[in-house]
Amino acid sequence: MPPNVAAAPPASPSSTAPPPRSDWSTLGRLLPYLWQYRWRVGIALAFMVAAKMANVSVPLLLKELVDALSFKPGDPAAVLVVPIGLLVAYGALRLSTTLFTELRELIFAKATEGAARSISLKVFRHLHALSLRFHLERQTGGMTRDIERGTRAVHSLISYSLYSIVPTLIEVVMVLTLLAVKFDAWFAWITIAALVVYITFTITVTEWRTQFRKQMNELDSSAHSRAIDALLNYETVKYFNNEDFEARRYDENLERLRQASLKSQSTLSLLNTGQQLIIATALVAMLWRATAGVVEGRMTLGDLVMVNAFMIQLYIPLNFLGVMYREIKQSLTDLDKMFTLLEKNREVDDVPGAPALQVREGHVRFENVSFAYDPSRPILHDVSFEIPPGKTVAVVGPSGAGKSTLARLLYRFYDIDSGHISIDGQELRSVTQASLRSAIGIVPQDTVLFNDTVQYNIAYGRPGATRAEVEAAAQAAHIHAFISATPKGYDTMVGERGLKLSGGEKQRVAIARTLLKNPPILIFDEATSALDSANERAIQAELRAVSQGKTALVIAHRLSTVVDAHEIVVMEAGRVVERGPHAELLARGGRYAQMWRLQQSGQDG
Repeated sequence: MPPNVAAAPPASPSSTAPPPRSDWSTLGRLLPYLWQYRWRVGIALAFMVAAKMANVSVPLLLKELVDALSFKPGDPAAVLVVPIGLLVAYGALRLSTTLFTELRELIFAKATEGAARSISLKVFRHLHALSLRFHLERQTGGMTRDIERGTRAVHSLISYSLYSIVPTLIEVVMVLTLLAVKFDAWFAWITIAALVVYITFTITVTEWRTQFRKQMNELDSSAHSRAIDALLNYETVKYFNNEDFEARRYDENLERLRQASLKSQSTLSLLNTGQQLIIATALVAMLWRATAGVVEGRMTLGDLVMVNAFMIQLYIPLNFLGVMYREIKQSLTDLDKMFTLLEKNREVDDVPGAPALQVREGHVRFENVSFAYDPSRPILHDVSFEIPPGKTVAVVGPSGAGKSTLARLLYRFYDIDSGHISIDGQELRSVTQASLRSAIGIVPQDTVLFNDTVQYNIAYGRPGATRAEVEAAAQAAHIHAFISATPKGYDTMVGERGLKLSGGEKQRVAIARTLLKNPPILIFDEATSALDSANERAIQAELRAVSQGKTALVIAHRLSTVVDAHEIVVMEAGRVVERGPHAELLARGGRYAQMWRLQQSGQDG
């Protein structure tokens, strides 16, 4: 018997949320994605410094231009030579600033897009690796919003930090150095004081109002989830005439979102007003100092123009510093939410170094299996049976007996609490999930299709299959004639979750998809429950044909569909109460015989 591999502990739905991550920690998780583009980062930074040097040189040249205009009347050479040369140089510097900025963005665009793509793909793969329990408990609308905002946050963080914050700091250092060296230290001190007050005020108020922005985003996700849920369940809403009810619930979410948005906007207005007051005060102080210098003869008119130009150049990015800080904080929050998805526990995970499943005969064995979705409500109790290679075993019983749970456990959507499930002697928990699932095909009771063509949905069983192979699978599932009769044939769109098809048509598409996969082990979970009697008999005959030589587990409610099974396992309340061939079980006169009589007489068994 293979060793019992310890199952991963189930994730508790009510588990406490992880402690909030610091902004630096979130940034630290982003850096490895950018590190692979480090040479691009270096070149982009070089272009950025060049752009700022050109930008800082513009006011210096403007000063020279203004001072050069102080020529003696009647001296045409000064007008024709000096100002024209300075004007050309001024234009060249302006052009250089734009040119270096665009080159920086062009070089770094690949790094930005590449990092966003890598993170999004990693999250997408991780979500598919999470357990069925996580996906049953999630809210799709809110989760997709988290991914969408997280991807956008990567662009925002890089844009605001590398394209705005860092260049602004470089320019501030350059300007402060020039002002302190060329004039007196008062210009530098006024600018530094304004920066300190501005940054302190911005960070303090922004930290305070972040709670309103977070609340607004949470309510936005909630409203989005409510809308998606109602639209996905369109038919149910219509069945119960609950359009107004759903609209009211959606409007309640929108009203809470509106109130949170108003709070966020009012605090934003407070922040912007305070920032403008600080900047205006600093500008007045700087210009007063420069004007006094001109009057006293310590500074020229060109110096005054240069100081004013410097202040305007600093004022524009500084004016957006609050916006940048808010966006960076919000982007860090959004990115952290996406990284949090990556930290969701893989309830079902491969053991380190797990080998691939090797299916030699397809012998499936359940040994003393016990399982519970919730510890307080056990589903399976000490279940044991086996499916010999190439044979068909049916599991029957009333609703809630645990029949479909067997299929989920065989697919290893969950790990069992005790016992063993093995294929050809290989414990399922000791092999890779990918190899396990590639060896099993299932026709589920509730078939969900992709919002794509019939061709795509059948070919999903084996991506890359030819059109001829898809059509052969459709013929085997008795749906080829229906598809061919539609105007677009195999290019017919099936709609969201396959809603454009009837239940029976969806079921036959699912059967065709599984037949195309052609795995050694098959599971039919109420595979013909949505079909009429004529189609059911036809497909049952086809399923028996394709099951020849394959190991098949048939989960059924209608006993007439499993009379030819090699063995029938009767379950009740999560336990095996009877087992044996159809004729033998009838002869015993037990639970199976009772269910058979009830169904034969037309009553619900």
